[in-house]
Amino acid sequence: MRELWHDRRGRFGLIAVGAMILLAVLAPWLAGSDPSAQVDVVRTRFLAPLTRDPLGVFHLLGTDRFGRDVWARLLYGARVSLGVGILAMAVSVVIGVGIGGAAAFWERRLGPPLMGATDFALALPRVVILLLLAALWQPSALLVIIVLGVTGWMSIARLVYTEVRGLRARPFVQAADALGARGGSVLARHILPNALTPVIVAGSLGVGNAILLEAGLSFLGLGVQPPTPSWGTMIASGRDTIVNAPWVAAIPGIMLVIVVIAFTMLGDALRDSLAGERAG
Repeated sequence: MRELWHDRRGRFGLIAVGAMILLAVLAPWLAGSDPSAQVDVVRTRFLAPLTRDPLGVFHLLGTDRFGRDVWARLLYGARVSLGVGILAMAVSVVIGVGIGGAAAFWERRLGPPLMGATDFALALPRVVILLLLAALWQPSALLVIIVLGVTGWMSIARLVYTEVRGLRARPFVQAADALGARGGSVLARHILPNALTPVIVAGSLGVGNAILLEAGLSFLGLGVQPPTPSWGTMIASGRDTIVNAPWVAAIPGIMLVIVVIAFTMLGDALRDSLAGERAG
């Protein structure tokens, strides 16, 4: 962790991601208003940032076309976007670690079918599958989590497969076998914990990608549905007013870029830090 903090990329990633998660957790106390509240739409719509509406309510980041506070929607949208990205990546990690570990440990029996299925799934265009599945069922945050999770595990499975194959021949695994440990126990207790280094890096990088995909689906109307705030839906609602009210779409767009860059830089710093520890 000390090496990660001394790396500029890691420090920026930790600060940016930590701050955004903190804002999302504290959203009910920091928002100041209901993100879906509409009060006197005619007089409160498209108010500029740092202004008060006719009712005397201060709007830090202005209001949108329905008079809703952009700051409140940004905070609650962070909850949705970060939650969907992190949970979707968690689903991918669980599936990928399970399939990759089983395929490598029981290579003769399970390796060919499992890795064949992984290669087949990896060859499918993910965006097309996302659009197809999102169009077949009622769009929701849960559906986006499931869809992103079950279409993003393949690269993790291949990483785990490679790591487990290399660890199977290590002395501590042979010692566990000699002591009579069962195959599943050896895999879960001795091999997988030592194979998670590339998974941690891939997971950090994958969260940013999942957040970006969720925003894209929500922008197209196939993800989180209004009036639930999401950065993608906020950008979509402000795309027609980018000239006269640019803050409606620009502010969530900027936050989306910052968070994705932060997760990417954190993943790069983690990779270098963990690689240095393993080399040492």
